[in-house]
Amino acid sequence: MNNNAFHRKILSFNRYYHRFVLEMPPSAKSIIMKTAKLTLLLCFVTLLSFGSVSTKEKEALKAIYNSTNGALWRTTWDLNTPVQEWHGVTVKGDKVIGLNLEFNNLRGVIPQEIGDLVHLKHINLFRNKISGGIPASIKNLKSLVTLNVAFNMLTNPLPQEIGELKSLKNLKLFMNMIKGEIPSSIGELSNLYTLELYNNQLTGELPATIGKLTKLKELLISSNQISGKLPATISEAKGLKILSLFENNFFGTLPNSICSLSNLEELVISNNAFYGKLPNQMASLTNLKVLLIGNNDFKGELVELKTQLPNLKQFDFVDVTNQGVIATLDTEDDDD
Repeated sequence: MNNNAFHRKILSFNRYYHRFVLEMPPSAKSIIMKTAKLTLLLCFVTLLSFGSVSTKEKEALKAIYNSTNGALWRTTWDLNTPVQEWHGVTVKGDKVIGLNLEFNNLRGVIPQEIGDLVHLKHINLFRNKISGGIPASIKNLKSLVTLNVAFNMLTNPLPQEIGELKSLKNLKLFMNMIKGEIPSSIGELSNLYTLELYNNQLTGELPATIGKLTKLKELLISSNQISGKLPATISEAKGLKILSLFENNFFGTLPNSICSLSNLEELVISNNAFYGKLPNQMASLTNLKVLLIGNNDFKGELVELKTQLPNLKQFDFVDVTNQGVIATLDTEDDDD
């Protein structure tokens, strides 16, 4: 039933009610009026519950359907039914606030129209076959908390506009083929908790703005082609618990400032081109549980560090390619 028809039925009921009540005795009128008021209230609540999503939002959802071959989704949409009934779409107060289409055989690209879903809080497109990239119109989603397009076929560089998602807490784009550099605007995501970009084809350097992410707990950018030195500003991300950089092209010595990450539990930097001596305050990272630094060019001996880190459960510092090169716990020679 559409809204116009519903309104007509309420008006018809209202006219009938008035004619009927006028013929009733006073005691009966009181009972009827109370019952009628309750009925009208329930009708009004029902009307609100089945309100309509805006045309703009519905068209944006249709654009996603059309651009990702919706007819072949595992669970498709009947576009003739209310949006509230569409698989994976969460509607609250006539606004589309959630889109969860994980494992649903989406093939194609994310259209610019996704930026018209301005009330979205959560996007989950995990494990599909989406290509292309994240459109610049994503910047319109000011309420977005989670963006998960991991395990797809994205290739385009990340847009600078991604830094405008001020509410974003979780950004998961791992297991794609994303090229280009991590945009410096990433540092504007002041509420970010997790940044998962591992297993892509990212190049360039890790931007120094990464240190502005003071709420960041997990930075996972392993298995890319990121190069350059680890920026000393990493120490400003005080909340970091997991820092995973393995299988990249980082080089140089580790900055002394890394030792101020007192919450760090996992430091995984294996398979890079780091060299020299480790910072002499590494033993201050007493919350470390995992320390993997092998297959770099660290020098010296580091056996005693294991005894200085009481919570360490996984420790690897051997360069298997050179058979026994061991890292050291000494004053480092970086230039920060």
